[in-house]
Parts: sequence; structure tokens; C-alpha cells
Amino acid sequence: MRNLRIRALILCCAVFFGSMTIVQAKITEYHLTINSETVNKTGEPLEKITVNGQIPGPILRFDEGDTAVIQVTNRMDKDSSIHWHGLLLPGAMDGVPGLNGFHGIQPGKTFTYRFKIRQSGTYWYHAHSNGQEQDGLYGSIVIRPKTPDPAPAERDYVLLLSDFHEDSSDEIMRNLKKSSEYYVKVRRTLGDFFDDAQKDGFGAAWQNITEWGEMRMLRTDLADISNYTFLANGKTPAQNEEFLFRKGERVRIRVINGSAMSIYDFRIPGLKMTVVSADGQNIEPVPVDEFRIGTAETYDIIVTPSADKAYTIAAESIDRTGFALASLTPKSGMKGETPQARKMSLLTMRDMGGAHAGHDMSKMNHNMQGMKHAMPSMKSGWQDRGTPKGDTALEYKDLRSLAPQPEIGKPTREITLRLGGSMERYIWTINGKKHSSARPFRLRYGEVVRLKFINETMMAHPIHLHGMFFRLDNGQESVKAPNKHTVIIPPGDEYSVTLHANEPGEWAIHCHLLYHMLSGMMGSVIIEKQPTSSTPGAASSQNQPAAIPSHGGKHAHH
Repeated sequence: MRNLRIRALILCCAVFFGSMTIVQAKITEYHLTINSETVNKTGEPLEKITVNGQIPGPILRFDEGDTAVIQVTNRMDKDSSIHWHGLLLPGAMDGVPGLNGFHGIQPGKTFTYRFKIRQSGTYWYHAHSNGQEQDGLYGSIVIRPKTPDPAPAERDYVLLLSDFHEDSSDEIMRNLKKSSEYYVKVRRTLGDFFDDAQKDGFGAAWQNITEWGEMRMLRTDLADISNYTFLANGKTPAQNEEFLFRKGERVRIRVINGSAMSIYDFRIPGLKMTVVSADGQNIEPVPVDEFRIGTAETYDIIVTPSADKAYTIAAESIDRTGFALASLTPKSGMKGETPQARKMSLLTMRDMGGAHAGHDMSKMNHNMQGMKHAMPSMKSGWQDRGTPKGDTALEYKDLRSLAPQPEIGKPTREITLRLGGSMERYIWTINGKKHSSARPFRLRYGEVVRLKFINETMMAHPIHLHGMFFRLDNGQESVKAPNKHTVIIPPGDEYSVTLHANEPGEWAIHCHLLYHMLSGMMGSVIIEKQPTSSTPGAASSQNQPAAIPSHGGKHAHH
């Protein structure tokens, strides 16, 4: 009898611990269908790309520790792909055709992505084939942590920002090749010149307009495309995307910039925001009134509405041509007021940084040396956001990792990546080469390097690294340096990050302005496989990976 009891106890324990194993190894499965369908966002029926019949695609939700199984079926008549932006995964699952042996998803075929969820936070997914991301192939990802969230909230919403164009991505690319100013509708007028003359004097105003004219540049060239319709979760401002709340509740909003080409200044007039996560990584809470969010970046914010009224969530494009709008409201149907558009900033010679700004130097009759001497006292147009006096705007230097960063040692070498190109030919480069002719960078597994980005153009470039996170060299002590997968390099400026090369594979590094990437500003980094005697570092439950990748190669499909 005693033996029977012992056997029964052993069997119960086996069943119990076996069930625990099943829970820990939970499989979360999705089926996504990519198709070409007629959609109507602006009153004009247009052929666009949908995911499960919608733009954007569905929100994919996982728990940290899950095994993700995502079956993607391509119903179009051309190859496609999906990249899981910001996720740590095997190279073959990263979804970039031409890298890691992945060849894309052929028409009529189904590809199964399968990988372990090693992190938590806010991420997104999008096509990495030609311009399909612009045409509608994108969606959001939310990963719940396995430990209690350090920033709990009663409400949790996703806000996916995007830019919608009536032209197809192929048409846009052809038109930009004809003229880089094809879609730039914002230009200075004679009245603007007289305003400058009244403020600065006729001589200074004339010299300024002459210098920019000789360089064949526009001071208003903050964005290549200025006739987008901006969407919030696929809805236009008139459709009013709504987020409900009760007064006094903590509301989390996961803000994702899933645009193809647009950078926004984000604010909720009348509400202070607390930023608690950047690119899916938990940070020490930072109270702000606004923040600039580059293409492909994500920020999680916490707000606590104190009044029973509708608050307007406003993401204003940096060229001030429009808003993506939503309402934070206690009752459906209520809508906050649309904020007044801010005056567009104008680029200055400081945004040139003394560099050629992507133009042929032989065509410039400009005293660059004199400009360099003038720059220290000159204000940057890029930095001038129009933030009201007394308000606080988030800066990279404010970001501090919530969890202490693991020690990785100091960089053993520095790799310089010069961001350049030619606006006249609409070609964008890294270290003077388009991705089609660039050789990949090779890093040893476990190597720590500093990546120094030097922007030799007059446009900002949000640089994204696949497969890893880098640490910002933002002035914080190394133990608190924040992780990011995308960093904006301002015009005419430079910025450095530290990379721990602990994810073997071929990883893309590129500007996330879609048409800059398609025109050449992309590379790849190859990290050799790890020694069999060592194990790679993994992201913690706080999602603080110690890894950082580099730049590199080429897309076979571009």
C-alpha cells in the first residue's frame, strides 16, 4: 500500500511539473495573409497591400518566453516578406531577403516564422521587400513581461502612426528619381524674404537666400514627401481614433512610428506624459510635454487624465504639413480640438555641419571655412521644434536604462559610418557606397565596438540595426546607458553608439526612411558564429539586452 502511495505521489508530481513545462513553453500562433486589395482611406479607391484584409495588420500579442509561430501566406503576384522589427531572433527568421539564406515569400507560398520570444515591450512588423511597407504591409507587436511590469496601468493602448499616399511606392520612387523635390510642396515665398529682411536686415537676408540658391537646396527640405495623409491606427484625423478612460486612471499608450518617411513631434495638449520605455526597453520614467519620434522608433508613455473631457493626441509632422490625430476620451464620440499647427522650422547652415549635405561640392561657391566659424553661435533648424517656453521636450540624453546594464567592457575599436549621397540623383550612401556595391562589416562574436555615425547630409536619418540593440553613448554612466534599435542622426551632426556583437548572423543596418534605404543607404554586418564553449547573452525580463549590431550589406530584392 505504501508503495502504491509513493507511486501515486510521483505520478502527480510528474503531471504537475509536466504541466508547468507546457505553460513555460507555450506556443502562440498567428496566420497572416498578405494580399493586394482595394482600400479607401482618402475618398479615392486605391489598390494597396493588406494583412488579413486590413491596414495596418492585426496586433500580434505574445508573452515573454512564448514560442512564436507565425504562418505568412503571400496571395500577391510578387514576392513579399515580413521583418520583426526590434525582436531578438535567429537570423533566418529576421525576414530580410538576401540575408541569412532567406529568399522572401514567393507568390502563393506560405512561410512559417518560428522563434523564441526573448524579451518584452512594444515592437512592430513590416515588409522588407521593395516599397511594400509604404503600401500597407505593417502592424504592431506587444509582448507582456514574465515579471510584474514596472509601469503598470489600468488601460493599455497601441497607437501606430503611419503615412498614407495615393501614389504607389513604385510611383513615388520613380518620381523622386526624376526630382528629389517632386513631392516637396512647402517652399519659401517672396513674402518670407521680406519678413527675413525686416528681422535680420536686407543684406543678411539676401546673402542667406543667395547661399542656399547656389547650393541648390531648400531650407524647407525637412521631409522628402510633404503631401501625405497621416493615420492613427489606420484612421484619418476625421475618423477620430478613440482611447477611452475613466478620470484618474493610469493609461499606457504604446506609440509606434510605422511611417515610411515621416518624423513627428508628439504631444497631448493639457496632459503631462511620462515616458517609461524606448524602443521596447524599460527606462527610468521621464516626465515630458512632448517628444520627437523618428521613423521606426517606439515610446511607451503613461498619462493620468484628471478631467472628464476629451484630450487630443497629436503627432505633427516635422515639416508641419499635417497631423496624425486620436482622442483620449471618457466617452465615445467626444473629440478634442485639433491643435494649431506650429510654424515650420527652417534649416540653417549649422544643419549643414560644414559638410557637403549630399550635394556635389564643385557646384557650391560657398565659403565653407567661414561657415564653420559661424556655426557655434548659429541655431539648428532641426533642433528648433517650436516647444512652448516652460515645456519640456524629451532628448536622448534623458534616457536611462531602468535595470542596470551588464558589463560588456570598453570598445576595442571604432567603426565610422558616413551617411551621404546626392539629392540631385536621389542616391543615398553609407561610406560613399550604395548597398548594392558595399561590402559587409565583419565582427567577431562577443566583440565590443563603437559605431560612429557622421551625417554629411542636411536631412536627419533614423538608423536601424537588425537583430540586436546598441547602447547610446548619451552621457549616462555605462551601467545606465539605454538600449535602442533605432537612433536619429541629425543633419550635419554625428552620434555614437556602443555595440556588443553577441548575436551571430547577417544583420541589416539602414536608414529607416524607406526611400533612402531603397536608394542605397543600407549595409550589413556579419557576426561570426559563437564558439561552442560559450553561450550568448540573452535579454532579461526587463528587456535589457547587452547586444548591439553594426551596419552593412544589401537587399537582393531591391
